[in-house]
Amino acid sequence: MQINIDDTLKIMLKGVADHTAKEEIIEKLKKAQAENRPLNIKLGLDPSAPDIHLGHAVVLRKIKQLQDLGHQAIIIIGDFTGMIGDPTGKSKTRKQLTPEQVKENAETYKTQIFKILNKDQTIVRYNSEWLGKMTFKDVIELAAKTTVARMLERDDFQKRYSNKQPISVHEFFYPLMQAYDSVALKADLELGGTDQTFNILMGRNIQKDFGQDPQITLFMPLLEGLDGVEKMSKSLGNYIGINESAVVMYEKAMKIPDNMIIKYYELTTDIHPDEIEKIKNRLANGENPRDIKMELAKEITKLYHSVEEAEKAEEYFKTAYQKQQIPDDAPVLTISSANADNGLNLIDTLMTSGKFKSKSEIRRLLTQGAIKINGEKVTTLENVPLLTADVVIQVGKGAFYRLAN
Repeated sequence: MQINIDDTLKIMLKGVADHTAKEEIIEKLKKAQAENRPLNIKLGLDPSAPDIHLGHAVVLRKIKQLQDLGHQAIIIIGDFTGMIGDPTGKSKTRKQLTPEQVKENAETYKTQIFKILNKDQTIVRYNSEWLGKMTFKDVIELAAKTTVARMLERDDFQKRYSNKQPISVHEFFYPLMQAYDSVALKADLELGGTDQTFNILMGRNIQKDFGQDPQITLFMPLLEGLDGVEKMSKSLGNYIGINESAVVMYEKAMKIPDNMIIKYYELTTDIHPDEIEKIKNRLANGENPRDIKMELAKEITKLYHSVEEAEKAEEYFKTAYQKQQIPDDAPVLTISSANADNGLNLIDTLMTSGKFKSKSEIRRLLTQGAIKINGEKVTTLENVPLLTADVVIQVGKGAFYRLAN
């Protein structure tokens, strides 16, 4: 298998929060190339909550990008570990799922992950295949490969121990079992969120103990939701579900704060890193973030729907959320070109309307949050985007102006 090391590394590390040293990743890629085989990419899914949103999909999108480069995904449905429950981030012992609950959730997961992953390059395994066959002797030998002190390095266990909250012995086995999954599959690479760091690094250590080359690791950051603050969550209502309609998906994507545009490009799309650099430059050069956000919304929507549906969603948004808010008889102002500065251009252009007593009045309205450009509130001169033809400026509740060159 021919592997473009440089491009693979670039795509692999796009948006990643932390990872194994680059030198080790390159060695792993070179070894796979020498053996003429794809990387075995491991992702464990603990089927405790079956509905997937864009936050859950961050890791799956990264795997899809690596599949597009020819590598193979191995999805582990944690039917055995799911009956224990991952204690990560939990302040108390998690309720164990029944085999029936695990199976039902697992089937829902499988249906959803193939909206993202290439089915032909994905193997689905259940960790009961090997964990369910272990003898008590096997379990003792596995447990002997770590210490209680090492387990208590985990934040959740440490906090519960310090606060004298109970920790069941069986919870210590969760990271060990997840680590043994890597041994059973001879995983080359494991992905997970930053909240899975302890579990995934345990896999590297256990593989070494079993005489295997340790897997390389990628840790994806947690994705903030539409509020740009809290982690994306269905309970908080700040999520975009992968099963939502194209119109709803597009509309929700347009609510992403401007400062989150690049992060969403990196974590929720398959856009190449080189193209994302170009988008960063466009924003830095003053292009209207709203226009770039519309491209992002369309990109996200077409990943889960057809291109045609994404285009229809875009047209619906333009009609429902832009055109209907702007009067047909809105005055047209010619953009002032006396200044190179966007903020000063805005003031000069609005002064030509004859509706303002002075430039100071416009500055005051700006700082008060009374001015919107293409629907986005602007409160400082420094944040005024490049003024171009067809841009719409709203001052207060009812004054709209269209711009022309």
